[in-house]
Amino acid sequence: MFSKNLKYYRLRNSMTKRELAIRLNITPMAISNYENGKRKPDMELLKKMANVLGVRVSDFLAVRNENLQFVHGEFRKNSTLSIAQQEYVRESVEEYFNRFMTIVEILGGDVLPDAPATNILKLSWDSEDDAQLLRSHLNLAIDGPIYNLTEILENKGILIYTCQIDNDKFSGMSGFVNERPYIVFNKNMTPERKRSTIVHELSHLMFKWTKDMEYRKIEEHANAISGAFLFPKTDALRELGIHRTNISKDMQLVAKEYGISMYLLIKRAQLLNIISENLAKKFYIYASSIGWRKNEPTRINDERPTLFEQLVYRAVNEKEISMQRGAELLKVPYDEIVSRCCFMEEE
Repeated sequence: MFSKNLKYYRLRNSMTKRELAIRLNITPMAISNYENGKRKPDMELLKKMANVLGVRVSDFLAVRNENLQFVHGEFRKNSTLSIAQQEYVRESVEEYFNRFMTIVEILGGDVLPDAPATNILKLSWDSEDDAQLLRSHLNLAIDGPIYNLTEILENKGILIYTCQIDNDKFSGMSGFVNERPYIVFNKNMTPERKRSTIVHELSHLMFKWTKDMEYRKIEEHANAISGAFLFPKTDALRELGIHRTNISKDMQLVAKEYGISMYLLIKRAQLLNIISENLAKKFYIYASSIGWRKNEPTRINDERPTLFEQLVYRAVNEKEISMQRGAELLKVPYDEIVSRCCFMEEE
């Protein structure tokens, strides 16, 4: 669908309608008409658009599945994202899952497992209990570290997308594609922050939150559930001890094992009375002084979805689609598809 594709690539280039119109020597109203589907450009203008936005003409003409129904979650009320950036995230999600669902339809819908029921868990408002309930709902052990969180959720039928956006104020969002839950997070975050964001969004998806709940209370509790989910109380007491009088480097090993930041580990230790509030404050002051508030070094492997790639390469190898089509779906060079598909020479 040209109109959706034009809007997506314009927003990806952080251009307003007016800025694009000036570059093309047309009116902003013309851009609006193109994005609303009221008009279509001729081939000459289409080529100019592609050149300005750094894409191929074929990218504009990529078919969109009009049967996909998206329900996007709301951005946080204190979000500093501009309206254009919020639109970009939503358009980016829709563009990605259109490609994703294309390969799912080619291979058959049964390649995706049934997702767990959403908006079904009853809140106790005790973050420790709610975190255990969430783990149980996903058929995970109630304690212990969780490795490869993104991979686990994809195998449970929850769709994951990493959004490339140059704004550290955006962490994540969740929603539904044809009633199947999805989670999107900022690709530029550290793996530890990605994991915290994923569980935060899982909480929004799985628990029953009523509209009359105070927004700040919801966000605070979702954050608390995330911390308790990734670093359960029983694990914290076993790994750190019931009381500590100082913060030492061995705690970084625990943070690495559970895939969390030191900030989150210290917060959990404070909430569980393993360390005092005063000791926690000293850590925050020190960590801030060495730049950890914004750039704490990562200690774990990255979290990234792989299911889409797996499905595309499967379709290529099973001759369901051509290598060229695989490259188009994944938006990678043709040679990369060739190098990653050929394992043994055919007889």
